[in-house]
Formats: sequence, C-alpha cells, structure tokens
Amino acid sequence: MPPTSEILTAERILEATEEVLRRHGPAKATVVDVARALGVSHGSVYRHFRTKAALREAVTKRWLDRTSEALAGIAADEARDPDTRLRDWFAALFEAKRRKAGDDPELFATYMVLTGEAGAAVGEHITDLTAQLARIVQAGVDTGAFTVTDPAVTARALFDATCRFHDPCHAREWEQPGAQGDFTALVELVVRGLRP
Repeated sequence: MPPTSEILTAERILEATEEVLRRHGPAKATVVDVARALGVSHGSVYRHFRTKAALREAVTKRWLDRTSEALAGIAADEARDPDTRLRDWFAALFEAKRRKAGDDPELFATYMVLTGEAGAAVGEHITDLTAQLARIVQAGVDTGAFTVTDPAVTARALFDATCRFHDPCHAREWEQPGAQGDFTALVELVVRGLRP
C-alpha cells in the first residue's frame, strides 16, 4: 500500500486538475493530463470522478466554495451588528472576486469557461451566498436595524443590485479608477435603503 501522502484522494485530484487547467487551459486539459501529473492511470482518476464533466464540475465547485466559506464566517458573526456585517460581507465578496481575477488571471479565465459549463455548481453557489445575505438581513429585522417584509427576497435583490462588484463578467471594471468609490457608494445606498 502506498504511503498516506501518496494515496490518491479526490482532493489531490482536484489540486492536480487546477494545476493542469492553469497550464493548459480548459480547451486542452484532459483527464490523461491530470493522471500524468499525479503519476497514475486515467482510470484511477475516473474511479473518483466518473466523467471529465464531473471532474470539471467538482473543481469549479471547489473554487466557488472557497469564497462561500470565507463569507460564511462574516454572515454568522453575531458579535457584529447587522449593518456592519452586511458592509463587511459585501466588501469581502468584492475583495475575494477581485483577488481571484487579479492574482491568477489565467486560472480566472479558465474558471470563467468552467462556470459557464457548471450550471449546478454556480446555482448552488448563488443560493448559498443569498442564504448568507438573508441571514444577515433577518438579523437586522430581528434587532430593528432593518425594515423589510421578506429577508430572502431582499437578499436576492441585494445580491443582484451589487452584481457589478462580484459577477465575473465585470472583472475588467474592478481595477478601474473609481471602482472602490463606486462600490462604497452602492453599499451605502443599499444599507440605507434597509433602515427603518
């Protein structure tokens, strides 16, 4: 039996897949390339992920989950008042998306292609993010900081209203002069709109 560090796990496969995608791009990356990077047969990869599409969906979900997990801590932080939590949550979302686009543009471009293919992963990601927002809005309603009828509907409206600062199709705008000021002004506007 191979040593623990050599055991093929789904996580190792996803890490290798990310590297292969970075190197070759989504059009040229194959399961054989992933297997070669891991030093295993492509059949070993298929034992964990039944199809190439399933592997690409899983690597996309992993990438999206990194953002969701970072934001979940803010949404759950009841030590912060809902107003501050909402501002911090949007700031963290904008920064996470901006960092992904700016720090590794090749991988970001790859994920733009993959998210277009990965309907379930993207839908789940948006559902998770809007649920986090709904939790913050509900906390605001419970404390009297916000006045809304339906926190879930409001959360989706907030998410949609701020899409310029988190939807990857706007990535080129995120480093433009004035982007941070535009973001701050929009968040201030939406937070004020929630107050009694």
